[in-house]
Amino acid sequence: MKPFEKITSNICPLDMPNIDTDQIIPKQFLKRIERSGFGQFLFYDWRFRDGNTENPEFNMNKPEYKNAKILLTEDNFGCGSSREHAPWALEDYGIKVILSPSFADIFHNNCFQNGILPIRLDKKIILNLFKAAFAHPMEQYTVDLEKNIILVEGENARKILGNSISFSLDPAKKEKLIKGLDDIGWTLQFLPEIEKYEKNRVVLN
Repeated sequence: MKPFEKITSNICPLDMPNIDTDQIIPKQFLKRIERSGFGQFLFYDWRFRDGNTENPEFNMNKPEYKNAKILLTEDNFGCGSSREHAPWALEDYGIKVILSPSFADIFHNNCFQNGILPIRLDKKIILNLFKAAFAHPMEQYTVDLEKNIILVEGENARKILGNSISFSLDPAKKEKLIKGLDDIGWTLQFLPEIEKYEKNRVVLN
């Protein structure tokens, strides 16, 4: 997993609540053995018509949003089954940050394990972000994880949101993202101490 760096991008809005993991990555694509390559199937049933033609009405297919690295959603994003393929697909597609009022717990955890930053924001802020993203789709935002802040780069968006948006994050999860470590990688930092303990511990019969 790569260390999380500052992300500067416009925002792609998906203005619907309760987007579940089966919509994020439909079940028929879970048979792949590789961990990569799932991005092409992200939101497959919404992005494509008849399995091969892009749906021009879906925001991620619109030219102004197509390369956005920041996804803006409504409540309860990532609900449904616990499939880790959902963040795999988002990350492989290029989504690095997700903004939402709330996330399903397992999906929220899985994001951190796969280099995606899920940020919970107050509902009012989310509504203003939707307003700015729809009215000024090409304006940029910089997500600075080290400072726990989203800088509003565009002048028009600043009139709606102000200069910046602060957010809170569990310090341990933040450090793992900055260092590019999942739970296994985090544990392996302490391998010398673990090996020393295992070598010296007394085994009771």
